Amino acid sequence: MDEKESARAAVREFLTTRRARVTPTDAGLPAHGTRRRVKGLRREEVALLAGVSPEYYVRLERGQATGPSAGVVDAVADVLRLDDDERTHLDRLLAALTPARHKRRRPAKDLINPGVRVLLDSMDHLPAVVFNGRFDILAANTLGRALLAPMFDRPGRLNCALFLFLDEPRARDLFPAWDLITADTVATLRIEAGLHPDDPDLTKLIGQLATRSTEFRKRWATNDVRTARAGSKTFRHPLIGEITLPYETLRIDAASSQIISVYTPQPGTPEADAIRLLASWNADDQRNNNPAEGTPRRHDDRQDH
Repeated sequence: MDEKESARAAVREFLTTRRARVTPTDAGLPAHGTRRRVKGLRREEVALLAGVSPEYYVRLERGQATGPSAGVVDAVADVLRLDDDERTHLDRLLAALTPARHKRRRPAKDLINPGVRVLLDSMDHLPAVVFNGRFDILAANTLGRALLAPMFDRPGRLNCALFLFLDEPRARDLFPAWDLITADTVATLRIEAGLHPDDPDLTKLIGQLATRSTEFRKRWATNDVRTARAGSKTFRHPLIGEITLPYETLRIDAASSQIISVYTPQPGTPEADAIRLLASWNADDQRNNNPAEGTPRRHDDRQDH
């Protein structure tokens, strides 16, 4: 499949799955009196509600419409009940159909700004991890590595998506809400695929996951999209037990989609006490492993591509 056909397929799959989830009742249409062979709205119903001809909407859904206006895209987005992430994703997919679109290739390597490393090292009471848009872990502070120890102990490429889907038993042990986390991960990868359709490393990662994980294929087929943002995450940690931590997500490099996730338990809470205990145990372990140094040894960032 060439680049143009791939772009058309992305538009078609996204709009088809969005159309399938909106029922006639949702859209204010009568749902009785006729047998329906499709789940959700028919194409002609979307066209009617969006105020465009059925023929035009068919071309739009197939990725064959030339330069749809913002008004038309807005109308279709309203009918399909797209949220902000989905609307932005649709704009990117449609832009990819434009021949004059400038390709945005990712830099050959994901380089971490020295200032980010200083920031990580300064956060000695909060776990922090730097990801790129492919969920490669580019850097982490000592507590970040301790909190995600099962992931860091995994041989090969240090990647959250690979851990979640290809090391599923251990991932389910670490993340009790595995289903929710994997759905969010795949939805964020969908956003990344729209942002960087020319990234060979991303294409390889998605192919590897789709080939080896039925669970990934099921989630990828939904075409759901979601931007990484703040929230909370539950861990079942081998040292401190089950703990739910709020986290903040800060974008630090838009060109390569780098973000830093910082876990931020409120002072005086059991969660903050558990993180302090984890820090103490980790420091003791580092001293035992490096008695001559007396200080924790810096972990080398791993990038196994």
